[in-house]
Amino acid sequence: MRILYRGYHFILKCIVIFIGIPNPLLYQGIAGFKQWLLLLKPVRPIFVVTDNTLKNLKVIEPILIHLDEQQIPWQLFSDVNANPTVSNVEDGLLLYREYQCDCIIAIGGGSVLDCAKLIAARSVQPNKSVAQLKGLFKVIKKLPTLCAIPTTAGTGSETTVAAVVNDANAQQKYAATDFTLVPSDAVLIPELTQSVPTHITAATGIDALTHAIEAYIGINGLAFSDERSLMAIDLILKNLLIAYKNGDDLTARENMLLASFYAGQAFTRASVGYVHAIAHQFGAQYGTAHGLANSVVLMPVLRFYGSTIDNKLAEIADYCQLTSLQQTRTEKAATFLVTLEQLLTDLAIPRNLEEVKRTDIPLLAKSAIAEANWNYPVPKFMNEAQCQEIISKVTTDK
Repeated sequence: MRILYRGYHFILKCIVIFIGIPNPLLYQGIAGFKQWLLLLKPVRPIFVVTDNTLKNLKVIEPILIHLDEQQIPWQLFSDVNANPTVSNVEDGLLLYREYQCDCIIAIGGGSVLDCAKLIAARSVQPNKSVAQLKGLFKVIKKLPTLCAIPTTAGTGSETTVAAVVNDANAQQKYAATDFTLVPSDAVLIPELTQSVPTHITAATGIDALTHAIEAYIGINGLAFSDERSLMAIDLILKNLLIAYKNGDDLTARENMLLASFYAGQAFTRASVGYVHAIAHQFGAQYGTAHGLANSVVLMPVLRFYGSTIDNKLAEIADYCQLTSLQQTRTEKAATFLVTLEQLLTDLAIPRNLEEVKRTDIPLLAKSAIAEANWNYPVPKFMNEAQCQEIISKVTTDK
């Protein structure tokens, strides 16, 4: 089976090489948003997608105020759940059509951006349900202009080809994946992330770091994804703790947004690995926040890979200037792991998750392995028993 897995991973790499994945046009700051708007020259109302928390906290006010100042009509849709549902998408689509919009601004975390992507996808595929967009390359058609403005530095959804949704009727959480789902534009505004609580700053930051690390140590890395991974990792190691301790440090916030963007570009091309595969099961089974789940699982999975990833970790450590010339490759890799473990400690990331039940471990492991082995070009394969051992390390249910 492993030969078949590697064959499939090779096919995925070839698709990325020969077809290519689009990059959103990047703008930074409020000035960047104003520049984007001038280039857009909208005629119809802009459809603004967010969630009620951001609406009530007035996080989105700077964007709406500028639209008003430019006398640009807009229609707000804020009924997006923390885990967006098919109903959220359909409700948004109805409003989008009612006001005859042809452009979307999405302001929020990954959930909001994913919901906006699916609203846009349904607008160009009116005869396909959200369920029929599940899987690979079901959208095909070019989306309307979609400007993604992230309010957390973590998911990288402003650069990715996927949109995740909860289907209550089918009792499933699934993704639509298509190159057309990459937003046309991304605007990174650090001021919009100032109100993010410390624990979310920490977890989303480690989510971005996990994207970059898993993309770099996997076997499908390309020159572009490797470069973006290294840039992201370096920015996160230098800025995450600063943003965590002082949320008003706009330089650190800006650098974390940029790191998340780079990490999103990297894993969109090179994919992720067992950290994400296990974390997804915790999210599906217990509703564990994705960034937190990644943060808790990251070190046990990297330790599992062992010497298989020493070269890659040594390269990361060298790039981030954590090493000395006298160190061996193994010592450099160990230095990076020590640095990473210290960062997790400084961010008060827990080592265990109380919600994970020991009786669930066999099923969690089975599902994680089923997800990872086909989909993710991991550096070293893991079996169910090994996965169970890792999950047992992060549960308090002894």
